[in-house]
Amino acid sequence: MELKLNRPICFFDLETTGIDIGKDRIVEISIFKVFPNGNKESKTWLVNPTIPIPPQTTAVHGITDEKVANEPTFNELATQVYNMIKDSDLAGFNSDRFDIPLLAEELLRAGVDFDMKNRVSVDVQTIFHKKEERTLSAALKFYCGQSLENAHSAEADTMATYEILKAQLERYPDLENDMKSLSEFTTRKKIADFAGMISFDKDGDEIFTFGKHKGVKVDVILEKEPGYFSWVQNADFPLYTKKVLTAIKLRKLNTK
Repeated sequence: MELKLNRPICFFDLETTGIDIGKDRIVEISIFKVFPNGNKESKTWLVNPTIPIPPQTTAVHGITDEKVANEPTFNELATQVYNMIKDSDLAGFNSDRFDIPLLAEELLRAGVDFDMKNRVSVDVQTIFHKKEERTLSAALKFYCGQSLENAHSAEADTMATYEILKAQLERYPDLENDMKSLSEFTTRKKIADFAGMISFDKDGDEIFTFGKHKGVKVDVILEKEPGYFSWVQNADFPLYTKKVLTAIKLRKLNTK
C-alpha cells in the first residue's frame, strides 16, 4: 500500500548526544521524503554536535566524537534540512515526543523560524503502541516480517519507520490513509509547545502546565504578572516554548 498524500511527507530520525531536548544536539539526521506523485528522495547527514558525545550514548548508536569531528555543524546544515522539510508533513518513530521537539530546538538555535502551524505530524510509534505495544525492531518484525539490521543508525531506523507505516495501513482497515487523520490518531495530548509546558483547557485557551501557575490561563498571567514572561524568556526553557509564549503575548497585544 502506498500513502495517499495531499502534500509531501518527510520521515526522519535523529541520533543525538542524549535525550535532553533543550541541551542535547544532533549527531546524525536522515530524511526520507515521499511526494504525492510517488517520487521519493532521501538524505542523511552526520553532524558535528560541537559538544562531547557521552560514551554511553556512543554505545547505543556507534557515533564517536572522532567520527563527526570533520563533519558540518547543524548551523551549517540548517538551511539544507529546512529546505527539505519546509513544504512537508513530518513522520517518525516517537517523533512527537523527541525528534520533532529536538529538531525544532536545533533549527531555532540556528536562526531558522520553524513551527508546526501549517503541517501535521504522524508518530508511527503511537500507532504501534496503541495497536501492539512493542519496539521499533519488533514492529518491523511484526508488520513486515523483517529483521532490523543496523538498528540505531538514523537511515536504517528511518526506512524501517516508513515501511512499518505502510504495513500498518494494510493491517488496520480502521486507519485512514490520510496524514491529517493519522496525525489526529497519533496525537496523545493537545499541547501548544513541544515540551508540554503550555497546554489547552476545556475552552481551548492556553494554560501553563508547570510551576506556581499550573492550570492558569497564559494570557491571564501575562496581564497580571508581566514579569513572568521575562523570567521564562531568560530561564532555561526550550526555545520553542519561548517562541509560543511570545506569540501568545503578541496576539494579546494585537487584540487590545
